Amino acid sequence: MNARTRIVVWAVAVCCGLVAAGLVVVAFAVDLQTADQTASIAGALVGLAGLAMSVYALRHPGPATPDDPVAADAPVEAGGDRSVAAGGNVRRVVTGDNVSLTTPAATPRQTAVTPTGSPRPVRAAGERSTAAGGDIDEAITGDGSQA
Repeated sequence: MNARTRIVVWAVAVCCGLVAAGLVVVAFAVDLQTADQTASIAGALVGLAGLAMSVYALRHPGPATPDDPVAADAPVEAGGDRSVAAGGNVRRVVTGDNVSLTTPAATPRQTAVTPTGSPRPVRAAGERSTAAGGDIDEAITGDGSQA
């Protein structure tokens, strides 16, 4: 959490505490009907603030999670010998020696990677490793394989 976010969180917490204390004072200082009306108005304002925060969160998503697809501008790195990294979907990857391909490549699924959230890296670090930001339909990494 950066300094600006920390300041905003503390300011909101202090305001909420002051409103709660004010509602308690109103409940004891005036009649119950006035306290009820005051609490109704405070509840409506809190509901509107929650709606505004929800709209903001929808328009400005946070960092990507492991379930999110990779954004288009995410760094893609293949670091090991014969490793393959792709920011999107991969249809067929073959890194082995003397591989006999007897079947056509797998038919891709109809789902497409839709970039959302903040970019996150795709890294294939080990020898003959394969990494993708989307789906991998087929990966053949062994020597002398038949597929």
